[in-house]
This record gives sequence, C-alpha cells and structure tokens, in this order.
Amino acid sequence: MKYNITIRLHQDWLDTVREIFRGSGHPLPEELSDHEVTVAYYSQTASSDEEAEQQSIANTERLKEIEQTIVANFESIILPDIRSRTGYAGDEFTFRWIYQQGEHIIEEYSEYRIPL
Repeated sequence: MKYNITIRLHQDWLDTVREIFRGSGHPLPEELSDHEVTVAYYSQTASSDEEAEQQSIANTERLKEIEQTIVANFESIILPDIRSRTGYAGDEFTFRWIYQQGEHIIEEYSEYRIPL
C-alpha cells in the first residue's frame, strides 16, 4: 500500500527558532540561510563561533537521522503503533518537530507523539 508521508523536522525546528527570536523582540533577518539561522541560535549559548558551528551541524544531522529512521521503520514499527494506539486508519501522515515541555515528533492526523 502507498502512504503519503510528509516529514520536515529540520524546517519545523528552524521555524520555531525564527519564532523564538521574533518573540524575543530580536527577529532574525528573513534573508538568513537555514544554516545561518541554526548558527545564530547556538551562538546564544556557545562559548565560541566554532562551538556554535559544531552544534549547528550536529543538530541538522540529528534531525535528518530521525527523519530517515521514521521512513525506514514506518511500515514495520511506526504505522502499526499509530494504528493500535490512535485508531487512525488514513493513509496521509505528516510528522512534525515540536517543542512542548521537551522535544517531540508528532504525526498530525493521528496525534501520535514520539518524545525525543
């Protein structure tokens, strides 16, 4: 069976970071690249530009690995768990990264949640 799966965890994370900066009264310039946004976020707490750069790269890789894990395990592990826990029977799945008292991946249609 064919499923329509949308996953954009890194973009969700970037959108959240932009919102955090906007909410702080110091919005990031819209023309910043995704990488520049990530480095700007980590520069808030990193002890050096190099550390911010390393944290940026590590976070991007981490989110891409999570996306790959979801895709690789979707039919064998995640889909059966979604079906049994939520009763969702559809074929449309949108996985999103959110921060709500910690990091989570949610599937929007079923409201399935994966804490990170």
